[in-house]
Amino acid sequence: MLTSPLTLATVILAVDFIYSFQSHAPNSRKYDIFLPIGTTFPLTMSSTTDNQLQTFEDELESAKIGLMRLCTSDSKASLDDVQRKVRGLEDLAERYGIGQGSSHSGLLSGEWELVYSPDDITRASPFFWAFEKAFPEQSDQIFSITDAIPASLKEVGPAVQIIDMDEKTFISRVKVATLGGIATSQMTTRATILGVEGLEGLRLKVESTKPENSTVLKKLGPLGGFVNSNSPPFPSGEALELVRKGSSEVVMKTTFCDESLRISSNADSPRGVFIWKRTSFGDGFEI
Repeated sequence: MLTSPLTLATVILAVDFIYSFQSHAPNSRKYDIFLPIGTTFPLTMSSTTDNQLQTFEDELESAKIGLMRLCTSDSKASLDDVQRKVRGLEDLAERYGIGQGSSHSGLLSGEWELVYSPDDITRASPFFWAFEKAFPEQSDQIFSITDAIPASLKEVGPAVQIIDMDEKTFISRVKVATLGGIATSQMTTRATILGVEGLEGLRLKVESTKPENSTVLKKLGPLGGFVNSNSPPFPSGEALELVRKGSSEVVMKTTFCDESLRISSNADSPRGVFIWKRTSFGDGFEI
């Protein structure tokens, strides 16, 4: 006996409805209404799927560990080597849907410590990205002068970023020591998060820059502490806008971000990748 397409469609729809209804009922056995008592259907997920998922997670974790080892090795890794590791990790993450859509995932908030910068550590700060926009022809020459200061006179690091997506604040701190460590301070740039751009972009507006926690001022006692705490920050954002309108705004592109690792770059210079490790989560975040 031939069954019309309409009748067949009606049967399929009815079976699907009953299946859906029973799948939400407690202690239900799918399709049991069609089978004798005691008969069940093997519809549970196979262990193969669980094993595959575990393999995927292990593979991704292995790629993260490999990247971290390269970035923290005694001899600084080349940008090409780091980029290869980054591409491998990003390919895996995209395949498994992990660490994606950083602008909307909620994982950007928290405190991050820099583990790799292709250039001087200070270049991880959005202030320097904005500076390059304001002085596109002179910035490389200026940077080369400061980079040429010998390590015996200048020591930079660590670099830390504190991101709060709820409060729309972005703080970048880079410790700078001079004169063999006699004088230290934290160069702090504060920016406002203006909004997200696509799935991976975060538009920042540089507001101010200030050396904080200066050991030189602390040596002056209470007066130095007062100056350290109350001296106004330099309005670097306004100064940059006077040079080139729009230069105080930059976009941070984050191609991977999970509970422990972040890969970001200046959207205007995507090859200059920065690798960050998480030191804390944002307020109210729960895993």
